[in-house]
Amino acid sequence: MPTSAPPKNRFERRRAETRQALVRAARQILAETGDTSVSIQAIAERADVGFGSFYNHFESKTELFDAAVTDALEEFGQVIDARVEGIDDPAELVAAGFRLTARMADSHPELMRILRDRGLAHIHSDRGLAPRALRDLEIGIASGRFSCGNATTALSALGGTLLSLVALRLDRPDLDGDEAASDLAEMVLRMLGLAADDAHEVTRRPLPELAR
Repeated sequence: MPTSAPPKNRFERRRAETRQALVRAARQILAETGDTSVSIQAIAERADVGFGSFYNHFESKTELFDAAVTDALEEFGQVIDARVEGIDDPAELVAAGFRLTARMADSHPELMRILRDRGLAHIHSDRGLAPRALRDLEIGIASGRFSCGNATTALSALGGTLLSLVALRLDRPDLDGDEAASDLAEMVLRMLGLAADDAHEVTRRPLPELAR
């Protein structure tokens, strides 16, 4: 899961561990059932923390589940970032994001279920893959690699297509995920302005392995 600067003392470490345990429990609930009406007592028991500890960190279940989604989105962005480091071509970055996401249905199923069920409201979030994708789109437009005029509008199309890919991978595990991801990425790159041959070549380049 995403990490921040390490706490300075034992009290802060324990406090951070308790908060992360609650977030982890909320993520599990979102991925398993999506039932946010579950009781605080049940969340605390799953997190293996005291009931009273909940209110030391969150004012409500809504705040906790929002934190859980943000945590998942940031982990998603960090996982992709770690695999595409060193790739400079904005088109290849977009394609790699699609193709790696498809593989994460197998390597990070909890994360992908949260993304499928909660991701639509966060397409333009300032956390997770969204700001990274917006950056790559802006670079691609500025460099002339992409011919679309508005990066924010392009992000809406890209994000919606990515979420549909996640849903497809989770709902149809019998399909070839790599092929589906490459095909969708190729369509997106053509939408962004790449020629057909160029889009096809970019989406078939060797892909960095995804750590489990």
